[in-house]
Amino acid sequence: MPGWDSLWINARLATMADLTTPYGEISAAALAITDGCIAWLGAQRDLPDRPERCAKVVHDAGNRWITPGLIDCHTHLVFAGDRAEEFERRLHGESYADISASGGGIAATVRATRAASKAVLLETAAARVNALAAEGVTTVEVKSGYGLDTASELKCLEVARQLGDTLPVNVVTTFLGAHIVPEEYSQDADSYVDRICSEMLPDIAATGLADAVDAYCETLAFSTRQVSRVFAAAQTAGLRVKLHADQFSDSGGAALAAEFGALSADHLEYTSQHGVDAMAAAATTAVLLPGAFYFLGEQQRPPVEQLRDAGVPIALATDMNPGSSPCYSLLAILNLGCVLFGLTPTESLAAVTRTAARALGLEDRGTLEIGKRGDFVLWNISHPRDLSCRLGANPCHAVVLAGAVSTP
Repeated sequence: MPGWDSLWINARLATMADLTTPYGEISAAALAITDGCIAWLGAQRDLPDRPERCAKVVHDAGNRWITPGLIDCHTHLVFAGDRAEEFERRLHGESYADISASGGGIAATVRATRAASKAVLLETAAARVNALAAEGVTTVEVKSGYGLDTASELKCLEVARQLGDTLPVNVVTTFLGAHIVPEEYSQDADSYVDRICSEMLPDIAATGLADAVDAYCETLAFSTRQVSRVFAAAQTAGLRVKLHADQFSDSGGAALAAEFGALSADHLEYTSQHGVDAMAAAATTAVLLPGAFYFLGEQQRPPVEQLRDAGVPIALATDMNPGSSPCYSLLAILNLGCVLFGLTPTESLAAVTRTAARALGLEDRGTLEIGKRGDFVLWNISHPRDLSCRLGANPCHAVVLAGAVSTP
């Protein structure tokens, strides 16, 4: 007999592995875990023996749907301060760029985050992570980018790592020193890029606190020339790259990301066909962020049809941050991805499981397959499409992380 650690029976699996059938569905199914990984799955009738003879512990899924654990592959959830006032100002007609030019926007969060203690940042960020975990998120990417000096960026990345060490969620970290030009360098952006490349990035790489490097390529942030320097330094340090690209203008960000073999290019509202084709050739994932699109009242959608036609994988994420996407629900993003961007429910669920894992360079999760991590969610739903349809509901019944059960 196999002697599995645990076995889940009476389940309906949305494996998201073989999408030639909707959601990779296996009905009347069972799933086994050994050493935190999936050891077997399939039709329950194909088990090698009675369930109690196959595993040390047997769980009855109660005919619930099981999906891979959800993955939020783009967040900025370590920060201090509040920017609700800016939301009100935008409703009175001020633009995001106008608010940033007056000292608001990301710069306001940088001032608050620099002043905050590590304990305060950890406490507030933990609440945000717990909100995601309660909806079935088992892996979350956390960016720095609200410190913009070496000590503050390290502080934020240390907090991010601690979140993964203390909470029931996997945390992947990204150094985003090239988020905006900090106020003290407002007249000399190139000197700040010099500092990123010669001091900040090497110091952070040496600590092992960052899994990747990100940058913001936009007229109100950094040029393609400046981002190229940051990415070259990242690659010298042995770190993969990703990019905030083409959110407010076609700055050539998507093509630049592809040139450096980026894991992902994110936002993409103004990406051209050239950028789409470059991403397809480089196997760079598109991460779409409908929360920011919605919250900022944007009008130009990302080129979803062109991305589909070119075979560019599409992921979705919350972009959780205090200013342009204060969204604490990845399930809400599934709905927004369908309603605002025209994704199908199958595409949306894939976008926060298998494709989100790809956007983070993680091959060990995102689908239910033998050998993958035992990260999955049990749902009180009648069909996986419900996860995209219900706005504001949380049908999460239980979360399993590396084979260990928790409840939301």
